[in-house]
Amino acid sequence: MAYVKWFREIGIGDVPTVGGKNASLGEMYRHLSAAGVLVPNGFAVTAEAYDAVLEANGALERLHALLDDFDPDDVVQLQARGKACREIVYNCTLPSALEAEILEGYEALKREYGDDVSLAVRSSATAEDSPEASFAGQNDTYLNIASPEALLDAYKRCLASNFTDRSLHYKFDSGFDYFDVRLCVVVMKMVRSDIGASGVMFSIDTETGFRDVVYITAAYGLGENVVQGTIDPDGFYVHKPTFALGHRAVLKRSLGKKELKMIFSEALSSGSIAVEYTKNVETPPSERARFCITDEDVMVLADYAVKVEKHYSENVGHDKPMDMEWAKDGIDGRLYMVQARPETVESQKKGSILEIYHLSEPGEVLVSGRAVGTKIGSGKVHHIRDTAQLGDFKEGEVLLADTTTPDWEPVMKMASAIVTNRGGRTCHAAIVSRELGIPAIVGAEDATEKLADGREVTVSCAEGETGRVYDGKISYDVERTDLSHLPKTRTKIMMNLGNPDLAFSLAHLPVDGIGLARMEFIINESIKAHPMALIHPEKTDLATRVQIEALTAAYETPEDFFVKTLSEGVATIASAVYPEPCVVRMSDFKTNEYATLAGGKFFEPLDEANPMIGFRGAARYSHPAYEEGFALECAAMKRVRDEMGFTNVILMIPFCRRVEEGRRVVETMARHGLVRGENGLQIYVMCEIPNNVISIDGFSEVFDGFSIGSNDLTQLTLGVDRDSEIVAFDYEERDEGVLTMIEMAVEGAKRNGRHSGICGQAPSDYPEVAEFLVKLGIDSISLNPDSVLTTLPRIIELETALNGAPSEQ
Repeated sequence: MAYVKWFREIGIGDVPTVGGKNASLGEMYRHLSAAGVLVPNGFAVTAEAYDAVLEANGALERLHALLDDFDPDDVVQLQARGKACREIVYNCTLPSALEAEILEGYEALKREYGDDVSLAVRSSATAEDSPEASFAGQNDTYLNIASPEALLDAYKRCLASNFTDRSLHYKFDSGFDYFDVRLCVVVMKMVRSDIGASGVMFSIDTETGFRDVVYITAAYGLGENVVQGTIDPDGFYVHKPTFALGHRAVLKRSLGKKELKMIFSEALSSGSIAVEYTKNVETPPSERARFCITDEDVMVLADYAVKVEKHYSENVGHDKPMDMEWAKDGIDGRLYMVQARPETVESQKKGSILEIYHLSEPGEVLVSGRAVGTKIGSGKVHHIRDTAQLGDFKEGEVLLADTTTPDWEPVMKMASAIVTNRGGRTCHAAIVSRELGIPAIVGAEDATEKLADGREVTVSCAEGETGRVYDGKISYDVERTDLSHLPKTRTKIMMNLGNPDLAFSLAHLPVDGIGLARMEFIINESIKAHPMALIHPEKTDLATRVQIEALTAAYETPEDFFVKTLSEGVATIASAVYPEPCVVRMSDFKTNEYATLAGGKFFEPLDEANPMIGFRGAARYSHPAYEEGFALECAAMKRVRDEMGFTNVILMIPFCRRVEEGRRVVETMARHGLVRGENGLQIYVMCEIPNNVISIDGFSEVFDGFSIGSNDLTQLTLGVDRDSEIVAFDYEERDEGVLTMIEMAVEGAKRNGRHSGICGQAPSDYPEVAEFLVKLGIDSISLNPDSVLTTLPRIIELETALNGAPSEQ
């Protein structure tokens, strides 16, 4: 066969003859099938076939006449000439030898899979899936092809898609000659994901470049909705280092809306990039309310992703993060890889300059959605409703749309930011904005209704996974730090972190771990219900029970919801610094704060006179009013360490008044499976009450380390309510008495061979306090993330003055 090559005959070195998609499918089919990675069989229609079609029909001369002098930045000209080029190619007659080879390949697939096999016919460009350019979504795909006539027609449509407006402009932007990129075609067995599920996955976090995770998106039906971003898919993360050690657990998950699912149709549809025998139907509410794949499926996909990344990395001799597509067959229930290409944005970033964007002031939030990237942009809103309006868009405006398609790319690169109603993190708008380095917010739902044309706005993707559009033009700073020659400090520099959504973006900070991970943020923002209300919904009212049912619908039980949500939030934070230590404080809500959670008013005293020094911290953990709730916290932390593999997690007890109370808590934890010393478990205590300092020798018998909470220690040493504005003038962390207490705590920890650290606000706010702590020889200082890069140079300078030059990291 001159024009057809089977997957078993080709590999990644054959891109010039079969295109990137075919080469990658052949590479996986040949080399990874034996490792358990399932790839449907198929064949490539080669670049020689493309040349033969154009030559036999005298098409090249006519195409040159259209393209040799045209300006792709002229949107009107681009649309007219692109259309003319596509018509020339589609109207070509296929040489009889080529037609015969394609149909012979179809017959061979029918012999392998049965007469009723349907096909996926996909474009495969010869410049596609290179490290510098992906060509993802630039050319057409045809699904559910089930007759010789439909196959040949789909083949010609794929060839014509080499000249779509988006593909022509992408070639121009990427520096490719229009005629050097030849169009090959994939013909492969169609995985029946129309009655299963499908999605996209990456072996890197696409927003932050964090390389320790696999990110998987999933939705019901065929994969085009996920690829195009017309729906909000389910999302899953898996942590590669702990996965490699044999742990099989989802690191983090999000339930998507999955509004539509694409299924097979008898009629030809032309409503998307994939012009095919398919249609979209609404996903039933019962399916939208649950995850579309199981945790076991997620583990199989993570295994595929790790194996694919490892294989491609070994091929080139360096790490190569991958962008992959997968499909679950609804008939045989198996998971298949249907595409793998190099990730072309985060993996291509070079150098060691860390950029962190900060808004300089708060503002009014107009809309929010999923953040793409970590930057900030501002400008006037320009709502584009369809491609006819693209020519009106001006440089520096904020592009607002329901969704985008590749035809929009010529104007997307002119935008200061992009906001869409629909889409997830793998949609077209997200992919292109990443490549362009433009902040984007996708899935903002009613953004086109709330943001008026011409309104000045600021688009911020610098605040975690949620992107926010603020009213007006808000100034912002960009903090740039060269991490390449930062010395290693003797004092461990750690950071405080409560929000798991920020974990991956902060993973690049030069810290030695996390000194304080707060559970309260996860409970407040993700769980939203009082632990006791989840255990005993019958003790609440009807409205609370309805709220709890809605929160926990995708989980086996309300308790399962609490344990998984809390454990995954904590594990996500711990993953950012793994295998460095992550100190997790058990819950430290005060009664008035607990009462604001769903169902909280049924389990908390509503009239406690002074919650700040009342029923909080360690006193709750073995108390009948909360011990069942604490048992759930313990179950979550046991899952983090034992099932998920994050043995870098150290647990910490807050507001422990007496040594005897400390012993009770440690015994209670042991009853719930958290035994000090078992599997390397360390338990610290917050040193935030004067008695923690005075009785530090006794506390040292019970706990492995101390973390000084300068906020509470200051208020209790000075007798100042830190929540009171009237006496705020007397709240002073630098007071001589407070510093004396800190000094006694550090010396007491040293005397007992225990770890000493500080996680309060003082060293973040006051350089002189950080200097004081370094001189004391404290083991670690935990800072707020925005203080790390400003405080670190001062500590390096101070340690150099005290001890001589430090070593480079």
